[in-house]
Amino acid sequence: MTQIDTPAALTMERPGESGFEYIDGLPHDLAPALGALARIGLIVLASDSTVEHEWRQIMTPLEGVALYHNRIPFLPEVTAETLKGMEARLTESASLFMSDIPFDVIAYGCTSASVLIGPDAVQDRIKQARPEVKVTNPFSASLAALKQLNAKRIAVATPYRKDINLEMRARFEAAGLEVPILGSFNEFNDNDAARIAPHSIEEAAVAMGSRAGIDAVFVSCTSLRVADVAAKAEARLGKPVISSNLAMAWHALRLAGYDTPITGFGRLFSLAG
Repeated sequence: MTQIDTPAALTMERPGESGFEYIDGLPHDLAPALGALARIGLIVLASDSTVEHEWRQIMTPLEGVALYHNRIPFLPEVTAETLKGMEARLTESASLFMSDIPFDVIAYGCTSASVLIGPDAVQDRIKQARPEVKVTNPFSASLAALKQLNAKRIAVATPYRKDINLEMRARFEAAGLEVPILGSFNEFNDNDAARIAPHSIEEAAVAMGSRAGIDAVFVSCTSLRVADVAAKAEARLGKPVISSNLAMAWHALRLAGYDTPITGFGRLFSLAG
């Protein structure tokens, strides 16, 4: 700690009958800044009510890790047009993190938009504001997580429209993965997607993951509440179950250099390194 001890600077003002006392220059110490191990920024959709909650579950207990978030304008109705429309706002949203404090990672919390805009374009937009940071998003994070889990053939569950789902499947397959099964809850409003019961997500993950030849299940969309049921679904399946929020949190921590295993959120977090 840095000690600031300036008793000479102490002054007291007693302006007569008011009883007011002003002390100028209180002695104090400077502690290390928050985020001594990792400082992570998260760009959250204005309509998203889940990702911050799940990231806090994961990161709040981690000593030395600091999490900050900003919002990006977005209407709840999820369409290709509304998703692509966020690209132009990414740089401004990234610029709102404290400009005089270095960050290790900035994450953009939208899976479908990352697919439609493209991970490279997402990274470029964020780095225009914060060139020093590493960047992640749920799609890129899911690819890294599935590689870490050695998963080749995946089942994907989403709340999206068919056109968005097919584009996502094409992106996964272009990255060398197979997606023989893809299912949608058909909840196209972000507010409604966030209300899909975790037990329903668990049952869908188990049903889809039980198909022959499936290595892992990916539950796509940062609005879906998976953190509390991923480990339970894995125990039933005997296979990894990851989500947008879990994969992106894991990837952000790894990019920031935090690689200590974390319990309670499934097989992915139990892996060191």
